[in-house]
Amino acid sequence: MERVFKNFKKYRYLLFELTKKNIKLKYRRSYLGILWTLLEPILTTIVLSIVFTSLKKKSDSTFPVYILTGRLLYSFFAQSTKQAMKSIRRNSGMIKKVYVPKYIYPISDILSNYIIFIISMLVLFGSMLVFKVNPTKYIFNAFIPLILILILCFGMGLILTTMAVFFRDMEYLWSVVLMMIMYTSAIFYDASIVSKQWIFHFNPIYHIIVNFRNCIYGAPLDMKSLMISIGYSLASLIIGIILFYKKQDKFILNI
Repeated sequence: MERVFKNFKKYRYLLFELTKKNIKLKYRRSYLGILWTLLEPILTTIVLSIVFTSLKKKSDSTFPVYILTGRLLYSFFAQSTKQAMKSIRRNSGMIKKVYVPKYIYPISDILSNYIIFIISMLVLFGSMLVFKVNPTKYIFNAFIPLILILILCFGMGLILTTMAVFFRDMEYLWSVVLMMIMYTSAIFYDASIVSKQWIFHFNPIYHIIVNFRNCIYGAPLDMKSLMISIGYSLASLIIGIILFYKKQDKFILNI
């Protein structure tokens, strides 16, 4: 473990440069550039609010904020895991030529998406002002779900990266899984309208969204959802590290 930390410290500048490069490449040929980080969630939330308002049991003027809290978290999870999954094969040329700790690549993809995700939080705070969702002391608890989703992405990113090297169809399968996760995350509907509540227990994103919404709407953390999300996040991270560590030496034979 000490060797791992020394190795990470040695290559931390490369991690910083790769993270910065990923952000630049994302908006390289866009006229609006980084502004899309703010504009895209606004446009998407407007569309979802118009389409899914009828699913609310009663009129709710803060429904756009409800959608945005779920959509931002899910989008970060989906984008970061998809990019991390392709990171080893995308950087196969460098891996074959120069020694760099291979975990640097998926981690840099996840961190670059996390920075963009944090910037997009400006849209959420703006929508809270517009739709009169007044922050309370509980908003300071928001860092807990935000850290948990980052840990979950690190774990899932390492798992998916490893699997995608040996099993190329994982990219297509993960797209299907992400669709299932989206529809069971209660992003654009109230979870209480679903009769089979057990389906939410298998979705770690749902439990993180629940507590993030509680923080935004001025409610204490749901301890059951917190325990479930902590369990999923730590389990995925431990499994991801072990799996990646055991298989990384065989990557060069399959990329």
